[in-house]
Amino acid sequence: MADGAATGLTPGFLDVARSLSGRAWRQRPAEASLIRAHMQGLGLSEPLARALAARGVAAEAGADFLEPTLKRLFPDPSAFMDMDAAAEAIVGALTAGEAIHVFADYDVDGASSAALLVRWFRAMGSALPIYVPDRLTEGYGPSPLAFDRLKASGADLVITVDCGAAANEAIAHACAIGLKVVVIDHHLMREEPPQCLAVVNPNRPGDTSGQGNLAAAGVVFVLLAALNREARRRGLFDGRAEPDIRRWLDLAALGAICDVTALTGFNRALAGLGLGVMSGWGNPGLKALLAVAGSEPGPAKVNHAGFILGPRINAGGRIGRADLGARLLSTDDPDEARALAEELDALNVARREVEREVTETAIRRVEATGQHVDGSAVVVVGGEDWHPGVVGIVAGRLRERWRKPVVVVGIDAVAGVGKGSGRSQPGMNLGRAVQGAWRDGLLMAGGGHAMAAGLTVRPDGIEALRDYLNAAMAGEQGEAEAQDCVEIDVLIDPGAATRTLLEDFERLAPFGPGNPEPSFALVGVQAREPVQMNGGHVRCRLVGADGASVRAIAWRCADLPLGRSLLAGQGGLSVVGRLKADDWNGRRGVQFEIEDAADPRMSI
Repeated sequence: MADGAATGLTPGFLDVARSLSGRAWRQRPAEASLIRAHMQGLGLSEPLARALAARGVAAEAGADFLEPTLKRLFPDPSAFMDMDAAAEAIVGALTAGEAIHVFADYDVDGASSAALLVRWFRAMGSALPIYVPDRLTEGYGPSPLAFDRLKASGADLVITVDCGAAANEAIAHACAIGLKVVVIDHHLMREEPPQCLAVVNPNRPGDTSGQGNLAAAGVVFVLLAALNREARRRGLFDGRAEPDIRRWLDLAALGAICDVTALTGFNRALAGLGLGVMSGWGNPGLKALLAVAGSEPGPAKVNHAGFILGPRINAGGRIGRADLGARLLSTDDPDEARALAEELDALNVARREVEREVTETAIRRVEATGQHVDGSAVVVVGGEDWHPGVVGIVAGRLRERWRKPVVVVGIDAVAGVGKGSGRSQPGMNLGRAVQGAWRDGLLMAGGGHAMAAGLTVRPDGIEALRDYLNAAMAGEQGEAEAQDCVEIDVLIDPGAATRTLLEDFERLAPFGPGNPEPSFALVGVQAREPVQMNGGHVRCRLVGADGASVRAIAWRCADLPLGRSLLAGQGGLSVVGRLKADDWNGRRGVQFEIEDAADPRMSI
């Protein structure tokens, strides 16, 4: 095992200053005194105590981190700006018999947020109609047209979830036509909020809740507590049961994980406890989706939410009917759930093919121009008829490939509009740059946060946008490149890569931003029996000098230096990756998921 006394980020862990992916390796820093405190106070092994300390968990916070509870971590709803006003407005409209509708974004977080509200209203004996905008015809967020439709359908109050905080003009239109609006969101917004009944957003300027890492579903979950409190104050639970919001924690967890939020503090409790609720598979929609994906019910992990359920729920908003995900998560009818799940699964298959085609085309286009290696801060690429529902996924894939921010634009030549999505590198604030481009008139619309952004641009403005973003973000490039290293928790031998080690480190789960999945390093191994698989994945066995081995896989790398090295069966490699359960045919083993590798003879 590695020495436990590291106190800072030291480049070149295992003497790797430049790996096959071009990055330095570093051991995650951990104070020796804090490691000892976790070992003594929590009874942890040294490697596990080191990993906990490296995640910035103080000695007094260790128990809450390993076993979070809502009782200890649930925030006071009133700490959120406008939360009390939102609860009063919603419960007031409910008791007055007004028609309330929910307007949701078309991704997993929006669907989860809408389903949480639908289920609370149902428990209160009231239906809550869902409106989800079509990605192609309506775009992101509320619009005057959408509010006109809601008004015509008889709505009195509209609750926007996972959107609306920056829709000042559209919400002004809603108020002008007599609609009342409550906004529940978590995205970055302007200094001046929309003028409506309430804007609840922990990232709103002036909000002091300290819960800015929540997804919209997390904010809605807190809203449900505020609604219960307000309903209790009005005596609505006299003679009727109060909704137990804990049974819907699975939806809060789904939003938190799929929206890639920082899993720290209260948000970590939502994710961890929510996965526990999800493990019972009591939500008919989630259970049906798991079945069509060919997975067996059992303990839910981040992988279930992020890679099995999430992409299928998102498929409706990407290339199908936008409201499918929200309807699936809201229904209590197993037959309806099965039909919706089958439709979403089929759409996800189609989405993967569309994504593959756009990714391959975008790679060829960028590499033909040399944008990926010309020193530019940002890659911007566009193509006609690239489906706007997959450009965000493609941008993420290309960011992983080239280790720099990428914006992918799908151009509708007939309409004369390009819809784009971007993904960024740590240390480079893409959302701020895109907002600047919008303010300076280069975009028809644009916004986002540090790591992701969306935009609408005229096709003839893409080159100007590329120049603008490169100029705006050039100053952040050096620091981001310095941050772009492979961080390692523990050095092990292949023979130590066991199920016991995996299960010990899973006490740190759930993993995500703010709590990275533990990474392990192997030294002096050879890739034996390498096989290239469909999708460019490489499978092999990593064998140590003593003959001990572990099954391994590296994703989407066959045409990159990492994949070529593995396929060549190279020996003497240092390898970094994560341990995953391998339960195929009941073997209860592990698989080493390779992130990076280095040849010590060439890495300096």
